[in-house]
Amino acid sequence: MLVKQLSVFMENKPGRLYKLTNALGKEGLDFVTLSIADTKDYGIVRFIARDNDKAYEVLKNAGFAVEQTSLIGVEVPDVPNALAEVIGLLEKEDINIEYLYSFVLTNYNTAKILLKVEDTDKAIKLFESKGIKLLSEKIL
Repeated sequence: MLVKQLSVFMENKPGRLYKLTNALGKEGLDFVTLSIADTKDYGIVRFIARDNDKAYEVLKNAGFAVEQTSLIGVEVPDVPNALAEVIGLLEKEDINIEYLYSFVLTNYNTAKILLKVEDTDKAIKLFESKGIKLLSEKIL
């Protein structure tokens, strides 16, 4: 299963992040996850919204450069070394991780990990063969 993520490319200057979050908030859209990577001049805001399709349209209409990307979502116990075990499986199969981020829902004892990898199909088959729970947007 894959999880759709939205990525917004924008200038790294005051007010831009407010415009993005306000545009979504005014439409009643909430974040499930949010990650920001930046350089001196530009940033990438990566997130999953409660309604990605609507969020995509809202941001496009507001003039943002937005793209959709598919990520693998896995659920692991919220204990030390659980992330390392998932990463180790990929490393043993020579599957490169382009980026990842994780989050914990407070009412569960598991962590959710979202991964962008070079070989998505191979990684999904690997996780399935090892019994690792794959996530979909509805589970988030």
